[in-house]
Amino acid sequence: MGAERIFCKHLSENDNSKQQIYLGGSFEVLSFFPHGEITAFSELRQPNFKAPLNFYWVDVDTVEKAVGTQLILYPAYPEVRLSGFLNGCKVAPSKHLQKKPKEQRRGMDGRMLVFGTTSDKRTLAYLAPENSALAGELLNNFSKSPKKSLFFELTLPIGSQKNKEKVLEALRHIHTEGFHPSSRRDKYGNVIPYKASNGAGFTLESLLGITPNAKPEPDYLGWEIKTHSTSRITLMTPEPRGGFYGERGAKEFVENYGHEVDDGKNMYFTGNHTVGIPCIKTGLTLHVNGFDSAFPKSMDVNGSIQLLDSAGNEAASWPFAQLLTHWNQKHAFAVYIHYTSQKIPLAYRYDTPVLMGEHTDFQRYLTALCSGAIIFDPGSKVTNARTPQSAIKSRSQFRIHAKNLNLLYENLTQENLA
Repeated sequence: MGAERIFCKHLSENDNSKQQIYLGGSFEVLSFFPHGEITAFSELRQPNFKAPLNFYWVDVDTVEKAVGTQLILYPAYPEVRLSGFLNGCKVAPSKHLQKKPKEQRRGMDGRMLVFGTTSDKRTLAYLAPENSALAGELLNNFSKSPKKSLFFELTLPIGSQKNKEKVLEALRHIHTEGFHPSSRRDKYGNVIPYKASNGAGFTLESLLGITPNAKPEPDYLGWEIKTHSTSRITLMTPEPRGGFYGERGAKEFVENYGHEVDDGKNMYFTGNHTVGIPCIKTGLTLHVNGFDSAFPKSMDVNGSIQLLDSAGNEAASWPFAQLLTHWNQKHAFAVYIHYTSQKIPLAYRYDTPVLMGEHTDFQRYLTALCSGAIIFDPGSKVTNARTPQSAIKSRSQFRIHAKNLNLLYENLTQENLA
């Protein structure tokens, strides 16, 4: 049916249509499901984030969509639950997902819920009932898995999305071949020369068969591919949605907060912005509003990362809901690759070792930001500033030193490509 990743969960009696289905105590679970845009709901008794799923129940000969299925993220616990998974769906296994009376509960039972996710962002689901042959087989395999986790992932013949060895195999081949001419793939997948100086990432994507896109999802077999030539690594480049920047746009923002060069002809917005420390170049200070790393469970669902001026006015901001979607979907598994460039002819070599980070969540990211390990290091430019011919090139980048990557991942390993 097109599933590229299949994983299952051993259900407990609390996993039912009344109490929802528990999907873990970390927002990392977002990396398993291809969800829609996350929205904050602060007015509820238990403030939360919600993300819609394109969710289908599978039966022997039928596939039917459950309308209104969503992931609900509760920062106060934290935990993620699946909700609305029976709505308008006749083929859904409703009788196996009813709440049991308290006197009949015994904790874990024998049900296994199987998920399959596809490249067109569907989530397929099948429930293997207690005492069924399939549930027994899955439970047996689950009990033998070396790492006890909430999900048991099945290895498919086409390869799991997070197949670490497949990624390493491809990178070893690229490393062994030395320097590669600068290139990229066009929208049709054809390899074409690339002459600009920022081609290291494009060239590696080209070698891996990746066509550049702006989708918030991993690059290759479920892994995000990150290249860097120095110890400072760009993590992500989301544009602000709030404050002066959100209201007036990038060009007016740079003209208002940037500094002049070339006798005022051009303007730049640059400088290292660390949480709580005013930036000398811009006069703005980076703040994290609605999160305290000492009390991560108190996260405000309406929180944001902000740039404030000396009067406390919001120059720019990134809502948590915006960044949460981007970070968890794209960076749960990431490989960081140092490269060496050659100018004539323009070419790149991808060096060994590489760093591979596994399992992250947005609270780790915010904690690293609050500690100063992650900085905001923009590189935006307006040419012909304040004239009808003005043009903007915006780049809002959050960066980290390679030595601090361990703050972001449950597991960070150094892998030799030689």
